[in-house]
Amino acid sequence: MAFKDQTFQERGALAAKAKQAALDKLRAKPPIDEAVAAERARAAAAKAEEVARLSAEKKAAREQAAADKKAAKELAIAEQAARDAAAAEAAKPYKPALPSEAEMKAARDARYAARKARK
Repeated sequence: MAFKDQTFQERGALAAKAKQAALDKLRAKPPIDEAVAAERARAAAAKAEEVARLSAEKKAAREQAAADKKAAKELAIAEQAARDAAAAEAAKPYKPALPSEAEMKAARDARYAARKARK
């Protein structure tokens, strides 16, 4: 038996048969029950709500993590600034505070009064 090529008409008829078989199969399905359709719709809505809730929770967690990271970074910067200020203060040479002229005059007057009191 040798293979025989199909003609254009045979291929067209075969395609039409396949199309008709698919249509018959589709028509043979029972109609969708309204209760089943409503239940499917409720299930889809519940799933959509759950997905939205999870998405919102994830978004809030990401925002919280970002805020925590930013706060930790700001705290680290503030601590570094405090350490730098303390190091700069420690690096300054000691300079005793010189008394003002009024303080020096008051001390001199006190010594003078003490000397007079001893005599």
